[in-house]
Order: sequence, then C-alpha cells, then structure tokens
Amino acid sequence: MIISGGCKKNVIAKYSDAESIVTFLITALQSCRSILSCEAIHGRVIKSVSYRHGFIGDQFVSKYVELGQPGDAEKLFDEISHKDAPSWNSLISSFSDRRCFRRCWEAFSRMKSEADVRPNDVTLLSVSSSCAYVGALDEGKLVHGMAEKIGAFGEVKVSNSLINMYRKSGDYDSACRLFIETVEKSLVTWNLMIAIYAEQGLAAEGMLMFDRMRTDCFRPDDGTMMAVLRACEESSAVSLVDATLALVLKSGFYEQMSISTAILDLFAKAGRLDDAKTVFGQMINPDRVAWTAMLSAYASQGRGSDAIELFNIMVSKGIEPDHVTFTHLLNACSHSGFLEQGKLYFNSMIDSYGIAPRVDHYSCMVDLLGRCGLVQEAYELIKGNSLEPNSAIWGALLGACKIHKDVVVGKEAAERLISMDPTDPRNYIMISSMYSEAGMCEEATRVRMMMKANCPVRLPGLSSVQ
Repeated sequence: MIISGGCKKNVIAKYSDAESIVTFLITALQSCRSILSCEAIHGRVIKSVSYRHGFIGDQFVSKYVELGQPGDAEKLFDEISHKDAPSWNSLISSFSDRRCFRRCWEAFSRMKSEADVRPNDVTLLSVSSSCAYVGALDEGKLVHGMAEKIGAFGEVKVSNSLINMYRKSGDYDSACRLFIETVEKSLVTWNLMIAIYAEQGLAAEGMLMFDRMRTDCFRPDDGTMMAVLRACEESSAVSLVDATLALVLKSGFYEQMSISTAILDLFAKAGRLDDAKTVFGQMINPDRVAWTAMLSAYASQGRGSDAIELFNIMVSKGIEPDHVTFTHLLNACSHSGFLEQGKLYFNSMIDSYGIAPRVDHYSCMVDLLGRCGLVQEAYELIKGNSLEPNSAIWGALLGACKIHKDVVVGKEAAERLISMDPTDPRNYIMISSMYSEAGMCEEATRVRMMMKANCPVRLPGLSSVQ
C-alpha cells in the first residue's frame, strides 16, 4: 500500500482516534517499498502520534534498515526514549538480516553497555547469525560466552546458530564440541553436523551422523538429504552413492526439484552421464538451475555439441540463462575447441542478455583461445578487460604458451602466477619445462632453484577407489 498526495490525506481523514491511525500507518509502512513513501508515512506519524516509544518506533527502525538507510534507522532509534529488549532486538535483527555485520555488532555492544535490559536468546540468535555470514570467529566466541553466561543454550536455535557460526568460520572442532554439549538437539542440529563432515571430505563420518540421527527418531527433511548428497559427492564409494539414492527414492524426496538437481549433479561428477540424463529427463518443468546443471554435466564430459543443443532448447522454452549458465556453456566450447561458437556466445551474453562478463567467463575464453593457438589474442583479452585476472586465467594462458611455445607471453604469465602464490610448485615446473623445450637451459635451472628455495617439501598423498 503506497500512499501519496491528496489520496493519502483523504484516507487518513477517515481515522479519528490515535489507535486507528497507528493501525493504518503500520499497515501502510509494512507494504512500503520506497524511501520516499516511508518518509511520507513517517512525517504523518510525527503529526498524529508519538513514535518515540513502543512498537511503532521499532517498525520504522526496521523499515529504514530494510530500505538501505541504516544511518537514518540509528538516528530514529536514538530518539526513542524508552528502549526495551524488543526495541534493541529489532535494531540488531534488522542489521543482521541485511548483512550489516559491523552495525549489528556495534548495536549489540551498545545494548550491553548502555541499556537497562540484558541481551536474551533472540539477541544472541541475530548476532551469531551475523557473525556466521562474515566468518567473524572472535566475535562469535564472545557471543558463545554470553550465551553460556545467561543460560541461552536452553533454546536450541541459539546452539544451532553458534554451530553454524563455527562452521562458516572454519572452526570445525568447536562446532563438534558444541554439538556434543547440546543436550536437546533438533533436526537442524543434525543437518548442520552432516554438512560439516561433508565439507571436510569426511563422507563416512557424515553418513554415520545420518544413521545416528535416524536412530534418535528424527525423520530426514530436504535439508538432510542435501547434506547427505553433499557427503556422497565427496566420496568415491559407488555403493554409498547408490544406497543414498535408494533412500531418497524411498523417502519421497525425489520429486523435489532441488533434490533431483543435486542427484543429477552427483551423477555428473561421478562420471555417470547417462544416469544424469535419465534424472533430467524425468524432471517435470525443470528450472534454470536444473538446466544449468545438465549443461555443466555435458561440459565436464567434453560433450560440447550436446551442451550447445541443450542450451538452445533451454532458451527456446523461455528459460533465461544467467552468468552461471554461460560459464558452463563457454567451458563446454573450450573443452571441445568450438572457437566461433564460443566467441558468439560470449558476445551474445553481453549484447543479448545484458550479462557483464565475470572472471570465470574470461577464464573460459582465454582457455578456448589458447587451445586454438591464439595465444596473443588471449593475452590481449586479458589486458583489455577491467577485471583483475586471477590464477585460473593466468594458468590457462601459461598452459597455452607451453603448448604453442610462446616463451615471451609465458614468462609474464608465470611471473604473475608466482607473485600470487610463490609456494605453488606447479608454476615453476611449467615455466621451467617451457624454458627447457625452448633450449633456454640456464633460465630453466634458475627457475628450478627458485622452486627449491620457495616451495616446501610436500608429503605424497594417498587415494583409494572402490
């Protein structure tokens, strides 16, 4: 409900008492979508009722943050004379919801030092969620300490939020300890732990956690199955993948688009392209994510023609491609050496779909041009764009230089890569090999000596296949 001009005056005139006016203005505020409308309603409130205390002030604070005006929200908050716990929580949760971590943390600190009210479980839930978003481990530990101090762990949502904070910050050990300490676990608690093990590549432990969850009589939901499928993705055990898929079918999650897409992706990464095609063929009205996942499957298997055909069908059905779709399409062109098609789609992405090229798109194009022997054109593409090239772009160019024996450009690519990560031996090996093949033995020896000086000795890895 957006109100403006004389219409606003006529409507408000129908409300005679303050309570009715407040009810009407709150309803109007909740449907407000622009800062100008919000300010108009705010002005009417100032004329009609007091907004410096109570529910209506909290509503305006949240709305200003939602509309991208955190400074105005703080000024209004400071004008509220009586700030109770819901007032502080409204400000803190608004900043948390809008990913304004620094403002969220500052408001939390103010609440602890200035307010007559103490933070409660609602406060800690918002602050820990904000910490999780940016991976603020030190601040998150302070929240954990306060949760213990005020006894907030009786609320399982607080425990879950802190476990997720440790997960997002990479402190998996603390997440596991907190999981063990959490007496009353919810389904979300178990899902988080399965996801944590999957992210560490510990598929067996993740599946063990899944079995323990079911032993404790928790029924899996779609979040559980996504975490389990992620664990399978990290495992090379075919039997584990098939057993999990049987469970998905038995549990009735197969019809959910997100689950089917995850299964498709799992098959593709396991090299089971025919199974991926079967899953995709059984989908009813696949969305853009599903189309992109199937296109990615073709690209990863070097099936460039199939990827292009699928893309054309996708577009003909009215599915709008996004930047991820084009990344996989260009990757498919690169792996298949489709130079003209790759250039066509790169330009089409910009001109027809208005998608600005990202680093991944340039990386695919550099790889495509390099594979086709157009090293200089690839180099000019890198130098001509405004984005900062990453290691993938320079690595693709260096690989092309080695194949096509372009020492001059290859030297610059190698120097860029070494400056980004002096401890990565692959870059030294690549440029040293290129120098040797070009008969530049002294340069090759110098690079190998640099590698010995800069690169630590790495222990050999182990792998197993079932």
